[in-house]
Amino acid sequence: MKRQTRKVLDRSFTGLGFFSIFFLAASLVVVLAPIFARGINAFIFKGTSEFRRLNYEEFGRGDKQKLAEEMDKIRLYREPLARMLKDFTRQVRDESFPGSTQYAGDVKVLNDLFKMLLGPGESEPVMMRARYGQTRWDGAQKVLQSILYKEEWDYSKAGKMGKKILKPRSEIYKGTSLEKFFPEMEKNLDKLLLPRLTFYWQFLTDSSRDSHFFGGIGAEVLGTFYLVLLTMVFAIPLGVIAAIYLAEFAHQGKIVSLLRVFISTLSGVPSIVFGLFGLAFFINTVKVSQSKSVLAGSLTLALVVLPTIIRAAEEAIKAVPNAYKEAALSLGASKFRTVMSIILPSALPGILTGIVISMGRAAGETAPIIFTAAVSVGKPLTLIETLTQPSPALSWNIYNLVTEHEAVEQIRHVQFGMVFTLVLLVLVLNLGAILLRARIAKKLRG
Repeated sequence: MKRQTRKVLDRSFTGLGFFSIFFLAASLVVVLAPIFARGINAFIFKGTSEFRRLNYEEFGRGDKQKLAEEMDKIRLYREPLARMLKDFTRQVRDESFPGSTQYAGDVKVLNDLFKMLLGPGESEPVMMRARYGQTRWDGAQKVLQSILYKEEWDYSKAGKMGKKILKPRSEIYKGTSLEKFFPEMEKNLDKLLLPRLTFYWQFLTDSSRDSHFFGGIGAEVLGTFYLVLLTMVFAIPLGVIAAIYLAEFAHQGKIVSLLRVFISTLSGVPSIVFGLFGLAFFINTVKVSQSKSVLAGSLTLALVVLPTIIRAAEEAIKAVPNAYKEAALSLGASKFRTVMSIILPSALPGILTGIVISMGRAAGETAPIIFTAAVSVGKPLTLIETLTQPSPALSWNIYNLVTEHEAVEQIRHVQFGMVFTLVLLVLVLNLGAILLRARIAKKLRG
């Protein structure tokens, strides 16, 4: 090949490599940027007076005296509006009131929205979500929008879909005693709720209240930690021992080749199959627990990540220079001692990389734990309880909240907060692997 042609090809491949790296980085930014931007909203947001009241009454945080002063302050603005709405509602119930039938349905909706925004007032509903108004300023603004404007649909154009029209409610109640209610609500919303910038780091530790309407994701974070911890307890010894056997002690023949084929095949099996196997074997056959448990889920996840650990550890062991082994054997060390004292420490960076990648996968897997370990709602477990009890987990609860929650739009911040936490957890694990590998490699180099 001519030198000029070789230079052109080298530059082309170099350019292609840089483009691939840039494209990969850009794709990562495009995927992660919205997750980080919306996920951080679960931790940093404008909390209302209802959030501070919830924090004090449910979690025991905050100053009682300051909270009482705050409630007295907002009551000055809430009571006139509540009285105005209550008086008009009483008038509408009187059949002699002009337009009683016209206003009846909408006034009921208006009362519900008012309670959703500011809380029920003097009554004490059974459901927790009805005891408090909007705890977040962005949610309060959405409810205010529904109070100020009524949604109507225009189907006047034949053959076309209806067009949504926002009709100001102040026009509907024009000429009534409730006409002033709407501009007062819009004008004094900040005085009704006293929004304040809040850093809610307890989102990671608080348990959820009322199906994630309030509280945090403490049970999910703890459940994910337990699953990953127990998975590694089972998978690391089995994986590393299997890798040592395949790389150093097994006679390379058809049986060992077949074992490697089996390991490679396992790494390509869909994770849902592992979940069904875990249910059938660990729960129904071996009966490690009576039903779902963190223990059963961890054993299932250990099977999922085992091929990755075996292959990574085996390749790391094979990458150790033969001179290390020959030097140890020539000094009279046994093969076992050579493996434990020379080969394994030298292969440790590569083994750790495989372990941490497996930890990230175990944290993010959903299908294997659906049938074996995960529940939608549950309390934080102790370490002993993981042997017999199921637990919420980040990956399963993300899916569950997005697809099955009854009020999915009202808890978007929780969904993105969970995704943000899970992605951050995986990124931290991978960054930790890189730093740990670099540190160990530096020590080995002397």
